[in-house]
Amino acid sequence: MTPPVRVRFAPSPTGSLHVGGARTALFNYLFARRNDGLFVLRSEDTDAARSTREFESAIQSDLRWLGLDWDEGPDVGGPFAPYRQLERQDRYALAAARLIEIEAVYPCYCTPEELDAERKQQQSRGEAPKYSGKCRELTKEQRLAREAQGRKPVLRFAMPQRDIYVEDLVRGSVHFPPGSIGDFVILRSDKTPAYNFAVVIDDNDMAITHVIRADEHLPNTPRQVALFEALELPLPLFAHVSMILAPDHQKLSKRHGATSVSEYREAGFLPEALVNYLALLGWSPGDDREFFTLDELAKTFSLERASKSPAVFDITKLRWFNAHYLRNLPRSERATLFAEWAARDARVASLHELSDPSWLSTLADALSDHIEVLSDVPRELETLLRDEVALDAEAKNAIAEPPVPLLLADLFGLAGTDTDREHFARVTSKEGLKKLGEAHGLKGRSLFRPIRLAVTGSEHGIELSLVLQLLGSHRVRHRILSSLAQAVPTGQERPRPV
Repeated sequence: MTPPVRVRFAPSPTGSLHVGGARTALFNYLFARRNDGLFVLRSEDTDAARSTREFESAIQSDLRWLGLDWDEGPDVGGPFAPYRQLERQDRYALAAARLIEIEAVYPCYCTPEELDAERKQQQSRGEAPKYSGKCRELTKEQRLAREAQGRKPVLRFAMPQRDIYVEDLVRGSVHFPPGSIGDFVILRSDKTPAYNFAVVIDDNDMAITHVIRADEHLPNTPRQVALFEALELPLPLFAHVSMILAPDHQKLSKRHGATSVSEYREAGFLPEALVNYLALLGWSPGDDREFFTLDELAKTFSLERASKSPAVFDITKLRWFNAHYLRNLPRSERATLFAEWAARDARVASLHELSDPSWLSTLADALSDHIEVLSDVPRELETLLRDEVALDAEAKNAIAEPPVPLLLADLFGLAGTDTDREHFARVTSKEGLKKLGEAHGLKGRSLFRPIRLAVTGSEHGIELSLVLQLLGSHRVRHRILSSLAQAVPTGQERPRPV
């Protein structure tokens, strides 16, 4: 029988979850779900100086926020526990002992300074840096002499001098010729495992069938293949998906803006939008479809449609995806989110309207076409609800043009007071404004433009009737008075609002 599919995502808990890592986790998750397999979360925490449980928890939180759950892992356990590398030291020691027994490894006493000098000499000759292997042939006496000097050796794997072919599910057959890869460290001087060693032991112990990761790991693969073969362990299948690059086609980094999932989470992106966007970076469904739920992706995903070419992370496209998902939320859910994000900003948190379900429902309709991420909500509200409206010369001229002052004066009177909200809603509806315009011989742009200018100072923005209802009668009346005062010169008779 074919063994069940088992894939893993193995982040180092030394920082936040990068969007590239999130995309790798997503592809593994989708592949497992599509093939009725299991998704394993493993913590590669052998960098003890930088790894923390806080980072581990934060990574798990971000994965769960994205909707990615795992079947086995540090927090949920499983049949191949433990799932933290620091808790698996005995397994690495046993495997290292086996490699020593078959003379596949040797102690290396080179200092960091010696290795750096060797690397620089190779680079000066135009050679790709790799370890020369000079400690491989040390005699027992030479080793004892170095240990007498206080040198603590690392353990290096003697890379076999033969062709290595990696049969990659995305890239096809990849050839690594003899001598292209130097002997590499499997155990550091403090006996902690190096990445290429630990990952082989872990993948074997956890019965991983497919290793799906970014192609920046492709150069590590022949090292891992050689270790699997030296230990006579079955090879998993490898799939190296394209890296995610910045718009300048360099590696995505902080200088390009936000790079971690938590930053996008804090900026007000929806997890569904980020997942959908990440899925399309380096994978195609084979048609023009762009919008998928996580379940739909799990039913559609296949490595056959993964791209070899680098994917470019486009924040503008991600914001477009997010705006789409925001607009398609149920109104009540949008209203709740808008209220939550508005309350995060001290400038608008004290608005009594934020506790008014009817006002929030209007807000959800008003802002949906004008924001792309939830962190835009406080800015839009602050701009809309600021106390004063400043008019430029063009706006003043439009407001001063007869019969606009009389129109505004009538609107002031019809607006009524805050206590008569139903009346205000009727007056400021589309039909109510049209009826007011008919009384003054105005319609269309000639009617709506000057009213918008008077209450917002801008010609563009949210639908006018929604703006008026969000402002409320008190603000509308206050702004009409202010705009008339600015537009109609002192000494010139102004219409008297009733």
